[in-house]
Amino acid sequence: MKKNIEALIEATVKEVTDRHEFELVDVEYVKEAGEYYLRIYIDKEGGISLSECEIISRELSPILDENDPIEENYFLEISSPGLDRPLKKEKDFVRYAGRDVELKLYKAVDGKKQYEGKLIELTPDNIIRVEVGDEPKEFDRKDVAIIRLAIEF
Repeated sequence: MKKNIEALIEATVKEVTDRHEFELVDVEYVKEAGEYYLRIYIDKEGGISLSECEIISRELSPILDENDPIEENYFLEISSPGLDRPLKKEKDFVRYAGRDVELKLYKAVDGKKQYEGKLIELTPDNIIRVEVGDEPKEFDRKDVAIIRLAIEF
């Protein structure tokens, strides 16, 4: 059900973000501490501002109220994906190939559950290839709990 809600909302949100020439990065519908949250992550070249998040929130809120796709009461949050944004969609892996990433695995590989390296690619058969040190490593996407851009200081 959660994925159905996210997919339904994504189509509606994309119309609004496209009008403003913002990128819709992700839609999450989650329950935390007994409360439901609909989180919309948006971005644009050079980053997204708080006032731009507010514009999308004000435009999207009445549309969601009118269409009423979610039965439960929820909080609507519009935000940037952040500097350490997770890579979720295929386009993220293409866009950020060559950048440093951090991976956290569900179970250890070679005795480790966390890796950091340079993203090479996501293959068509869902293998994430990362250069760790000077060694290429491969991780099945289903075994990766999260992969995100590494923050460089």
